[in-house]
Amino acid sequence: MTKKSDVFWITQRRSVPTAFKLFTGSAWMVLSRPFIDYCIWGWDNLPRTILMYYANFISSPEGYFHTVICNAQEFRNTTVNSDIHFISWDNPPKQHPHYLTLSDMATMVDSNAPFARKFHPNDPVLDKVDAELLFRKPGMLVPGGWCAGQSINESDPCSVVGNTTFLRPGPGAVRFQRLMESLLSKENFRPRQCK
Repeated sequence: MTKKSDVFWITQRRSVPTAFKLFTGSAWMVLSRPFIDYCIWGWDNLPRTILMYYANFISSPEGYFHTVICNAQEFRNTTVNSDIHFISWDNPPKQHPHYLTLSDMATMVDSNAPFARKFHPNDPVLDKVDAELLFRKPGMLVPGGWCAGQSINESDPCSVVGNTTFLRPGPGAVRFQRLMESLLSKENFRPRQCK
């Protein structure tokens, strides 16, 4: 039996900080090595100061890194405002994602996002993603350039491992490239940084 974590609500409110501006966003992110080094070593103490501010927040991962990167002079111009997920949100207040179904498949693919959520377990849309996007047959691995076997009589070509460093971009890589080009375009990149 699992026990839910208790949340204790307090009535006292903290004032909004004046030393830095607060930012929020997705809990999913990709962080660069130099930025993580900065968060760990914090040569100007900003990451620690912000960490102390977020110490008792319920969803601190949705604000901590965003606030640090957008307040750190050397990193604020390195942000890309996307978590590269396809999510179909409820209309206001956009707090709960809808479960994706077969009717969302075309929109999901057209988004070019490499990740998506939220799915019901064993929903038919997952089988369609496996078959049409990942080219995965039931009970087999997603085929990659490292698969060296033959697909004879429904055998798994990935049961024989070849060169594990071989990369053969497929249609998903082309879609991801389109997404990245769009995110890094003049229209999307600079105007959406730390705003």
